[in-house]
Amino acid sequence: MNGIHDLGGMHGMGPIVPDTLEKGYHAPWEARVHAMSSAMGATGKLRLGLRPPIEAIPPADYLRMSYYEKWLTALIERMVASNLVTRDEIENGRPDKGGASPSLAVSAQDAVAGLFRIPPVRRDLPIEPRFKVGQSVRALNINPVTHTRLPRYARGKSGTIDRGQGIFVFMESSALGLGEKPQHVYSVRFSARELWGKQAAPQDAVYLDLYEDYLEPA
Repeated sequence: MNGIHDLGGMHGMGPIVPDTLEKGYHAPWEARVHAMSSAMGATGKLRLGLRPPIEAIPPADYLRMSYYEKWLTALIERMVASNLVTRDEIENGRPDKGGASPSLAVSAQDAVAGLFRIPPVRRDLPIEPRFKVGQSVRALNINPVTHTRLPRYARGKSGTIDRGQGIFVFMESSALGLGEKPQHVYSVRFSARELWGKQAAPQDAVYLDLYEDYLEPA
């Protein structure tokens, strides 16, 4: 998706000013949103990943929102997409009469465990790689309308396969509940000048882990 979330290489956003005294949460409600998201994830009933609904937030709202505002928006969209709640129920704060009442209760222990649970995405499958180390490749120049892990600044750029990372679930498909579509992932070396032009330092490079579906022979 060509959205405002893909900020790599964009100008005009101003300098990054890190807050050295920043805490985990700026307000109690942020901790509640984090806890709700963890608890809902622990139910195993969410059909949509976290990133697609965040990436679909309109640009002006995306830049205005805080981190956990985006999480709350994503949680609502994920629950609606999973038929766990209706938009009317969200707006009214009350369950619809005669509506479905799925069992969503989880223990505090399960919710905490869900916070630290990382779903396994590596797959041990007999799939032959299309590319080999040292091969010249080009990132496809694509403009998807849904979630993608191919940064906009690398599209259409040429690089070299530095190493194979193994076979992984294709998150572009999995995040939308469309299946795993496992495939090889490669670490691809792009020279800084290939990405940013002659003003970049000649010795600099960027390494991107890219799915096989994002690459073609150069």
